[in-house]
Amino acid sequence: MIVYQGNKQSFQRDILTNNIQGIILDLFKEKLNRSVGIAEFRSWKNSMMYMQNVLLDEEIPNDASITVEYQIPQSSKRIDFIIAGQNEKKDDYAVLVELKQWDKVELTEKDAVVITKYRHGDSEEPHPSYQVWSYAKLLQGFNQTVYEENIQLKPCAYLHNYEEDNVINNSFYGDYIEQAPLFLRDDLMKLRKFIKEYVRYGDKTNIMYRIDNGKIKPSKSLADSVHKMLKGNQEFIMIDDQKIVYETALSLAGKSTETNKHVYIVEGGPGTGKSVVAINLLVKLLDMGLNARYVSKNAAPRNVYEAKLTESFKKSEISNLFSGSGTFTASMKNDFDVLIVDEAHRLNAKSGIFKSKGENQIKEIINAAKNSIFFIDEDQKVTLQDIGDKEEIEKWAKYHNATIHFDTLTSQFRCNGSEGYLAWVDNTLQIRETANIDLKGVDFDFQIVDSPSKLFEMIYEKNKLNNKARMVAGYCWDWKGKRDDRLYDVQFPEFGFQKKWNLTKDGSLWIVSPESVNEVGCIHTCQGLEVDYVGVIIGPDMLVRDGKVITDPTKRSKMDQTIKGYKKLLKEKPEGGGRLLDQIIKNTYRTLMTRGMKGCYVYCVDEEMEEYLMRHI
Repeated sequence: MIVYQGNKQSFQRDILTNNIQGIILDLFKEKLNRSVGIAEFRSWKNSMMYMQNVLLDEEIPNDASITVEYQIPQSSKRIDFIIAGQNEKKDDYAVLVELKQWDKVELTEKDAVVITKYRHGDSEEPHPSYQVWSYAKLLQGFNQTVYEENIQLKPCAYLHNYEEDNVINNSFYGDYIEQAPLFLRDDLMKLRKFIKEYVRYGDKTNIMYRIDNGKIKPSKSLADSVHKMLKGNQEFIMIDDQKIVYETALSLAGKSTETNKHVYIVEGGPGTGKSVVAINLLVKLLDMGLNARYVSKNAAPRNVYEAKLTESFKKSEISNLFSGSGTFTASMKNDFDVLIVDEAHRLNAKSGIFKSKGENQIKEIINAAKNSIFFIDEDQKVTLQDIGDKEEIEKWAKYHNATIHFDTLTSQFRCNGSEGYLAWVDNTLQIRETANIDLKGVDFDFQIVDSPSKLFEMIYEKNKLNNKARMVAGYCWDWKGKRDDRLYDVQFPEFGFQKKWNLTKDGSLWIVSPESVNEVGCIHTCQGLEVDYVGVIIGPDMLVRDGKVITDPTKRSKMDQTIKGYKKLLKEKPEGGGRLLDQIIKNTYRTLMTRGMKGCYVYCVDEEMEEYLMRHI
């Protein structure tokens, strides 16, 4: 999505108003339905003036197109400045410019990472050349028009306050600077020459319009890419905070020993790339010759990845790559170099089918590894047994005398890259208050439907595209088909709707089995995974009364193990237990409603819930 667009001539006129930052801000609010912080607002004024000086050359045509703040499709990433036109041969080019206010950085030992100072202190950041190069790769990866219509992207970075110091342009970053040239304070003429090399004629073919309205490539699935990654192919480019986390994890893995243990806690919401970073780390650590393993409480992601790998690898080759979280009860101290724990919020205390083994999964994981990495989203705790939170991990890290490190993933790559949709879900389900009271300006296909039959029809049609659409529901219906596969589980007789839970045949492979589009999934088989379109049935366990979202655990199926023992909990701790149950039920629907990369369709059993959601769209 384009925030500001014009040509060189109109851009220069807007500069002359002395309010270019205000013009961009107004468009930003209009297009993206949100504002920016004061630092970014001020940076627009400063950086746009510098870019105006760069463009003051008659050889850069007045009808070259100028784009400011271009949001890359299906992500939350924005490219600062783009000038597009044609070169001497009349080929289409877009020069992408990453603009920084920095005047000093420090060298690091991490690939493509520098340290810079902000008001709050030092911060590790991607090198600007890597950042804009990764954005160009991301745009190429998402936009089919760029490839099919031979639009050339040329990334570069301009640090207009930065004086040459052999740090920002150190040879350590040379590979990325070669891919995306770096221009400093005294390099205005060099940047101008770079632009003129690719933009000698105006934008005669509406390059940015074609990109912005062009074909979007099918989203790349992590599950579909695992086997290629293990064969050495680079399937995912680490973007911004993902790159920082990835490189920090590799650095910690390299320095961890039996007497110098490290624990790395990485927080991130749905779609921020926790699993993508985790699997990339597994591949790299194995390549480094380290004894590493991917760990998850939920069997679904592990089983899906393993199923995909059997297409290319022998069972013996993949059996030691993935583990359940309860397999370390008997592990010796420091058996592993690195354990990568995905969905760490789902960890339990006891292990085993009967919850009779071990003492605490977090304690046992940290004991078993020199370096433990926990990817966590506390708002995805969905059972009474889930103990994974920062405080619990810190406690056991200190117990094992491990050094603790923290980071956060924020870049959004699900829900069409819309942070606004995720914030809207939190606000609307009354999990936490945000400024997103409706979906105005949110580029995500969210719809309320008036029957489960209609919901199924929509998901069935979407699934014809690429087998990436599924129906899910809260666990409010008994699993009757467990004992008799002739019986249906999720039923709405008034709509002639009857479907089976997915658990009988495909189990945790439900999300990739083509026939399972005819079944209904639950939290256990979709958490940690994603589809393009998700259809959610909000059961009678979450409803609205007088504008308040309330939950009712009695409406959950008695076969549901996620809140087993809740009556005893409410008796012993009526207030705290009630809050915990409310959190679990809301977290369940939050998780279900954020599985879709492109769209979410919802049917509500409770009419007031339906009316409430309609009012908030």
